[in-house]
Amino acid sequence: MCGFAGFVSIGIDAPTTVLARMGKAIEHRGPDDSGLWHDPETGLGFVHRRLAILDLSSAGHQPMTSISQRYTLIFNGEIYNHLLLRQELDMPGLLNWRGHSDTETLLAGFERWGIEATLNRAVGMFAMAIWDQLQQQLILVRDRLGEKPLYYGFQGGHFLFGSELKALRAHPAFTANIDRQALIEYFRHNYIPAPLSIYQGIRKLMPGQMLTLSPGSASPHYHNYWCLSDVVEKSAVHPWQGTAEDAVHALEQVLGNAVEQQLISDVPLGAFLSGGVDSSTIVALMQKHSVRKVRTFSIGFDDKEFNEAEHALAIAQHLGTDHTELYVSSQDALNVIPKLPAIYDEPFADSSQIPTYLVSAMAKQHVTVSLSGDGGDELFCGYQRYTLAQQLQNRLGATPQLLRQCGKGIINTFSASQWNSVLSPFQPLFPSRYRTANIGDKLHKFSGLLAADDGISRYLAMISHSLRPEQYVKDGTFTPGLMLEKSLTADIDYIPHLMYLDSLSYLPDDILVKVDRAAMAVSLEGRVPFLDHRVVEFAAALPQQFKLRDGQTKWCLRQVLYRHVPRQLIERTKMGFAVPVAAWLRGPLREWAEQLLDPVLLQQQGILNVEYIRQLWLEHLSGSRNWHSQLWNVLMFQAWLAHQQESVAD
Repeated sequence: MCGFAGFVSIGIDAPTTVLARMGKAIEHRGPDDSGLWHDPETGLGFVHRRLAILDLSSAGHQPMTSISQRYTLIFNGEIYNHLLLRQELDMPGLLNWRGHSDTETLLAGFERWGIEATLNRAVGMFAMAIWDQLQQQLILVRDRLGEKPLYYGFQGGHFLFGSELKALRAHPAFTANIDRQALIEYFRHNYIPAPLSIYQGIRKLMPGQMLTLSPGSASPHYHNYWCLSDVVEKSAVHPWQGTAEDAVHALEQVLGNAVEQQLISDVPLGAFLSGGVDSSTIVALMQKHSVRKVRTFSIGFDDKEFNEAEHALAIAQHLGTDHTELYVSSQDALNVIPKLPAIYDEPFADSSQIPTYLVSAMAKQHVTVSLSGDGGDELFCGYQRYTLAQQLQNRLGATPQLLRQCGKGIINTFSASQWNSVLSPFQPLFPSRYRTANIGDKLHKFSGLLAADDGISRYLAMISHSLRPEQYVKDGTFTPGLMLEKSLTADIDYIPHLMYLDSLSYLPDDILVKVDRAAMAVSLEGRVPFLDHRVVEFAAALPQQFKLRDGQTKWCLRQVLYRHVPRQLIERTKMGFAVPVAAWLRGPLREWAEQLLDPVLLQQQGILNVEYIRQLWLEHLSGSRNWHSQLWNVLMFQAWLAHQQESVAD
């Protein structure tokens, strides 16, 4: 696990100094070693920061050049099967290995098989930049599921790339112009979906994608060496065959193999344990394949509404892990907030970023690598919203459009506040499942679902933080389409389609960003066994009745876990990794928020819609409405913007 950056820049002063500055900006990703490489003829420069995990010696130093001198590589990630690849490559007298790093294995593979063929053989997480001296081409690559980040783009005629935006900002040609369309997408989702970034001209490489650029060329070439849509569509035509018992056995085999391979490390290794199905399964399989006690880590909160530590402890005790837990106060969590703009580097508003950072910081005190259970929900139908979306589709999909439009019109005749005033006194008369705070807001969101033209649009509306994100941005206009462009054209079942969309957007752009930035901020490598592409391909082919069975989500995965952990330790209401943002904004965070939401400041910045933002803030303070999620989006953008302006001033 590392970080890297680089450029194709002709005519800049002191290129190696610029490279060093770009590397320094991401030192946290690799505090153990650094390296520079520059080719004056092409203007190509590489800088690498190393967090030493495999081969701690200087033989793992990067940038690294292949034996023939054809390929030069900078690489962030891990290739878990690289020792198996070495066995294929290790013909007598052909190779003289310098060390045992996976970087060297990759280069030998490029020499023997070519770049794409090597990637197809590789099992792992990675982002990399490769210079092909023979073809005079720069190749950027991102792993299949988007575990590792990679930004790129032209700035003032210079091509820049790197693991984090802060490295690109260190280049003298960088212009920090905000992309208003990306900002509107942020307010819709609470993250910026790929391929967009917060800056004009800078994009994120998509998962499973290769970019090829010849120095002097104005446009790169893109190619997918692996594509999730192909996997899902092929699986729909050729699903996995077998009984339910066969499915459970096969899943334990493929997931267990992924976990076992991810135990490879030359430094201490452990796992995050929340006590939920996903992390508990990973830890159970780790302990099964480990000869010593697995180190596990969880954090707890004094507020029982947000605390799962006691459940994690019970599972750790049953599995016999070496468990460490840390109970944190609200003040501990609040102390993290000033760090978030620097950690996340572009606006990011999933508030579980706070406990994720805290558990990463705790784990780093004991280990350098930590496995997590991320990805299980997207692969095995874990989110309750999938079944809710199916119910809505069954009902609304069969309802004539004219009737849906009439319903929308009736709801929107009254404001959310008016609906609240009218219906709140009657809530005690409603069945318990229909009793909810701010019922008017729920009705207005439902009106947006009524307006959707199809099931995919309806789901995207259902999971959106705002159906009118343009309201947040001054003179903003929203053109829905970015997420719809990612949907499948093939005819597959509804819920598998939704799981695919989440795996292509919410998973890499929210969940994996959250974990990568939080862990790397403390120089901790995170690994995600569920995202081994062989597990993903197996899950895609697994028939839906083995994922959602008799109303139970993640059925097959649960059966694997029950082989190792008693059912009664697992079956409970899922809490998530939440923090009480709503109460904080009315209490200890009020002064901080007031400063960032000051109308004079907002007016001077000229980016956000002052009147709309102030309305949200005042209604939240009064308690008449709960806008904590929307306000957290605004506050994370404002805090990020303030941090950028301070960085420029420095």
